[in-house]
Amino acid sequence: MSGRVYLVGAGPGDPELLTLKAVRALREAHVVLVDDLVDAAVLLHCSAQVRVVYVGKRGGCASTPQDFIDRLIVREAQQGHTVVRLKGGDPSIFGRAAEEIAAICAAGIAYEIIPGITAGSAAAAAIGTPLTDRASGHGVAFVTGHLADDAQLPQWQTLLAAKLTLVVYMGLGQASKWILSMLDGGSNPDTPCIIVVRASQRDERTIETTLGKLDYAIVLHQVPSPAVLLIGEAMRNAAHALHYKNIAPTNDMSATLIATPDIPAKRRSMRARSVSSAATTRKL
Repeated sequence: MSGRVYLVGAGPGDPELLTLKAVRALREAHVVLVDDLVDAAVLLHCSAQVRVVYVGKRGGCASTPQDFIDRLIVREAQQGHTVVRLKGGDPSIFGRAAEEIAAICAAGIAYEIIPGITAGSAAAAAIGTPLTDRASGHGVAFVTGHLADDAQLPQWQTLLAAKLTLVVYMGLGQASKWILSMLDGGSNPDTPCIIVVRASQRDERTIETTLGKLDYAIVLHQVPSPAVLLIGEAMRNAAHALHYKNIAPTNDMSATLIATPDIPAKRRSMRARSVSSAATTRKL
């Protein structure tokens, strides 16, 4: 008799943001397959007999192949085990859940998705501001900044023109490419941007900048992964919101937005040449 699979979101990092339903699934689990970004404290909800398998997947790092994870989920469930596939954030948002569900369904195994708080929501909470606003943020678009094919680049300027707040995941590695695409497409360089590093965690850090200075800010502040970028007019009052948050921040780094200074003239000149060169290349 086959077991059951739960695709569980562990949330953005703070173990207190785990849902009660996720806790129940962890208590039932015989096997838990864990991603890199899951806080170790989350596993304290598991039974003493659970078997924990680390199947980390991080951009730019040695990662467990997705096909191996799919086969492991199916094999364990076919042996009658309750399997929890534990992912950081929400399993349905850039969590490769579609591939795992396809393998589970092909094997005729029952499964359930237990959502978690995604990093984008946690990042907005970190700066005490909503992702949407009736005047300046009519919706939210979760987008990835890590693309294998330039032809797949979103219509960034269209999204911003529609007054959507852009929440960019996995955006650091190819930041110059997609930022240039936005600016070259006519997006306002003064559009406010907030970078949130390790949202909801003890070493959380927030950086205030604009779209025109975003690539400079990433380099200047040596922004590490994981980081989420919030872009749009709804972020314009983020510094004010953070100052007046009615819940005290957990550490000094999250208490203050780090403002990005003006781009030095030399770098502005270098970037202008880069933009011109890139635009010329696309025309050829």
